[in-house]
Amino acid sequence: MYAIVATGGKQYKVAKGDVIDVEKLDAQPGDKVELDVLLLNDGSATIVDPASLQDKKVTAEVVDQFKGEKVLVFKLKKRKRYHRTKGHRQNLTKLQVVEIPA
Repeated sequence: MYAIVATGGKQYKVAKGDVIDVEKLDAQPGDKVELDVLLLNDGSATIVDPASLQDKKVTAEVVDQFKGEKVLVFKLKKRKRYHRTKGHRQNLTKLQVVEIPA
């Protein structure tokens, strides 16, 4: 059994017990959050109808708030003596999936 959930403008395939890193959510470690379901597969049938999935939510527990790895952004204009280096670290939330609706 698995589900496709949406959070932070991205989609994730999750099953019960999975740990995923998502864009920062406004929740403290130990809190429960509910994620919107886009697709639900129970092993025998796949449900993709938005009307039937409207009331279904995947429950996940916040494990940690952390910063991701540094990503370097390098700009260069060749033969113009222009170059810039900039770094970015995204704030992330680690979630553990507790329950998937049946």
